[in-house]
Amino acid sequence: MKDNERQIKARKNWLKVYQDVGSVSKAALRCGVARSTMYRWIKRYSEEGESGLSDKPKRPKNLTNTKVSKEIELLILELRRKKKWGAQRISIHLLRKNIRLSPMTVWRVLSNNNVSPIVKRRKKSDYKRYNKEIPGERVQLDATKIWKGAYQFTAIDDCTRMKTIRIYPNKKVENTIHFLSEVIDTFEFPIQRIQTDWGTEFFNYDFQYELHEHFIKFRPIKPKTPHLNGKVERTQQTDKVEFWSLFDLSDDSLNLEYLAIEWQEFYNKKRPHSSLNGKTPWQKLKSVEHLIPIQPDVTKQFWDSKEEVWPRNYEYLKRFKNTNK
Repeated sequence: MKDNERQIKARKNWLKVYQDVGSVSKAALRCGVARSTMYRWIKRYSEEGESGLSDKPKRPKNLTNTKVSKEIELLILELRRKKKWGAQRISIHLLRKNIRLSPMTVWRVLSNNNVSPIVKRRKKSDYKRYNKEIPGERVQLDATKIWKGAYQFTAIDDCTRMKTIRIYPNKKVENTIHFLSEVIDTFEFPIQRIQTDWGTEFFNYDFQYELHEHFIKFRPIKPKTPHLNGKVERTQQTDKVEFWSLFDLSDDSLNLEYLAIEWQEFYNKKRPHSSLNGKTPWQKLKSVEHLIPIQPDVTKQFWDSKEEVWPRNYEYLKRFKNTNK
C-alpha cells in the first residue's frame, strides 16, 4: 500500500472515531493527534469529500525564479552595465516602474549571469550614527547644482528622513525664503530648528528674519565642517545618482520642478531607507508621530530661548557652544 493511500485510510479512521464519540477532543485523544489536526481533516472532508483527505501539493504556487521575465532580466543587466548600480539601487529603480523585486532577487539575476560584484571600501565599524528623536527637532538645508541654471534646494528631517526638494534658477535669498514656505507646507509637523552651512543663500539676515516669523531657530554649522550637515549632503548625492542621472538635463523640454516633486513623493513614501532599517520616511513618521509637539509649545520654546539674529562673521563662533541647542 502506498504512503498516500495509508494516510487516507488513517484519516478515515479518525473521522469514524469522531462520528462515534461526537467530540473532537475525545476523538483526538483516542487517535493520538492534535485537536487542530482533527479539525483540519473534518473541515476538509465536509468541503471536498473523500478527495480532501489526500495531501495537498507542497510545491509553492509562485516560484521566485518565475517572476523575473527575460525583459526584466535584460533591464537589470543594462542598469548594472550603464549605471554601475548594486542590487539594492537596481531594486529601488525597478520599484519606481512598479516592478517589485527584492535586492536578493536582483543579486541572483546578476549572479546567474556571472556579473562581477561591485567593490566597495569597507566602512568603519566604530562609527556612531545619531538621529534626533522628534520630527522637526532639526531640519538640515542645503543647495546643490544639478545643471546649468538649475539648483536643487533640499531639506531633510533629521529624525524621519522626510525631505522636500525644489528646483530654482539660482541661489538667491528670495528663492531660499520661497523654499522655506515649501518645506513648511510639505512637512506635517512643526519645525523647531533649521541647520545650514555658511552659504550666503542661507546665512543672511533676510532668511533669519523669515525664520523668526515662523518661530524657527537658526543653527548654522561651523565653517569648513560639511560633515555636520551630512544627512542632507548624502541625500543630495542619492538624488543625483539614482534620479537625475536617468535624464538628459540639457533637454529644455524637461519640467525639472515636476520631476523633483515626483521623486520627492517616491523617496518619502515608497523608497526603503537603510538608516531606517528598511522603513520609508513616511513609515518612520507614522511610528513617532505621537512624539510631535503642538505648535503653541514650539512657539513658547522659541520665545523662551530669546533667539537673536546671527552675525555672519567669526563673532558667532564665540556663541556656538552655548546657543547650538
